[in-house]
Amino acid sequence: MDKKFSHLTSKGNPTIVDISDKAITKRSATAVSLVKLPTEILDKFEKDEINLSKGPIFYTAILAGIMASKKTSELIPLCHPIPLNKCEVKITINKERLVEITATAITEGKTGVEMEALTAVSVAALTIYDMCKGFSHEIEILQTKLISKTGGKRDYHATS
Repeated sequence: MDKKFSHLTSKGNPTIVDISDKAITKRSATAVSLVKLPTEILDKFEKDEINLSKGPIFYTAILAGIMASKKTSELIPLCHPIPLNKCEVKITINKERLVEITATAITEGKTGVEMEALTAVSVAALTIYDMCKGFSHEIEILQTKLISKTGGKRDYHATS
């Protein structure tokens, strides 16, 4: 199978993908981002939240992620603007003591919501960094990746 970049014309110029012939289907995507915080910040974790002088870190990051998902097409030039039926962002500290940010975006449309879910977790991770950098710059955004997508031509589920 000869794969081609969908956002390039036959002459190599950028273009928005033509979705006019696609069927409207329910589509969803889930993405995750992991953030490593230094112990001095993690020690402030209490009752599912880290409260600093700037305010509740996770609550603010959740709002930032949701807001960013709605603006994905304004941030990434060739993304279609799509109406979101839902965007849910969850933040926990996992057993490795990493901040785990998960976002699920859902729509009914002609194109998927992978970029909306990825944008949500990315901006939430950046918000955590911004709000915690006064304590330490030893914060690492370790990974951001798509976990799953459904609807459209084919479904996807990450293997690891």
